[in-house]
Amino acid sequence: DLQICQHRAPTCCTKKMEESYQAAVRRERTQSIQALNFELKYMIVGHITAFQEAFESLLRFAENRTSSLFETAYRPMAKEAAEPVKELFTDISLYILGAETTVESAVLRFFDSLFPLVYSRLINPGITDLSEDYTECLRLTRQDINPFGRYSKNMVTELSKSLWASRMLSQALSLGIEVINTTEHAALTKECSKALVKMQYCPHCQGLTLIRPCVGYCLNVMRGCLASVSELDAQWREYISTLEYLTNEMAASHDLEIALTGIRNSINEAILHAQLNGPQLSATVDKVCGQPKQQEGNLSSDNIVPVKEATETQTFVMAHASLNNKRREFINYMKRSRTFYASIAERLCDGDLVMRDSSTCWNGEDVV
Repeated sequence: DLQICQHRAPTCCTKKMEESYQAAVRRERTQSIQALNFELKYMIVGHITAFQEAFESLLRFAENRTSSLFETAYRPMAKEAAEPVKELFTDISLYILGAETTVESAVLRFFDSLFPLVYSRLINPGITDLSEDYTECLRLTRQDINPFGRYSKNMVTELSKSLWASRMLSQALSLGIEVINTTEHAALTKECSKALVKMQYCPHCQGLTLIRPCVGYCLNVMRGCLASVSELDAQWREYISTLEYLTNEMAASHDLEIALTGIRNSINEAILHAQLNGPQLSATVDKVCGQPKQQEGNLSSDNIVPVKEATETQTFVMAHASLNNKRREFINYMKRSRTFYASIAERLCDGDLVMRDSSTCWNGEDVV
């Protein structure tokens, strides 16, 4: 009653043993593919972690620099500006990690929150009544009167270019893990299970436990079993090329680090622009939102203190170098894995599975 290991000679196998062999080959094949995938997956997961750590470090650095701008140059509004600054960098972080948001909405939301503060603390520092209605009116007016000139739009353009590559790379790395996980659990067909049993275990039914499959025979069986997995070859090569393109984009004109550290200067230029155009802005705001209550005497807001950033800059340079090195190492490794899915049968037929150095091997029917 044997279905797979039928042979003219007497046999020590039963149908139940054949079923056990089928379960064994399925388990072994999953384990051997997992072992092959492990190094590749480990490299991608490691890079995702390293990328996120370096990115968070750069983000914190850029956020601290931006906060220090308000604490030193725009002290009257520093405390109230802390929350909008924090929100801006949180939105940027979420965008890179793939959240359904845009750089433009994050930046414009920040400037909407910033305008009431700039208007009431710097342009008209005598305002005492900043009610919710008046604040909301200022937020909405910001979109129409454009107090920050071209600087708010420039910031959107600069950040969008550099953050896009980072966002795409982050998503691409996660996709790579998904692809690898899917191939690990690719179901073996019944025909494949039978072919593997015939190749690995049918010799045992003849008492030939030390005889292993011939190399060519093993390759034929494995290629048949893994046809669906090896079909990924063209897409995997394209995927590696995309990773290469994205890492080059990040390191070139769309440099993430330069864009993040440039946020401080963009905000500073925007605030200075608003201050220079203070009288015109006040006239427009008075027409739209009405005149708020004023306090007697003007509060000085011109004392700008130079910022000391030597140690922070050193931290930034180290994070920048670390990210660049990680990119290079990663892409070089991934380029070497370009043929991963094309050569998977060869790699599974390597090592102890087949008979390499002997003239005697199993061809599926007999010892040859």
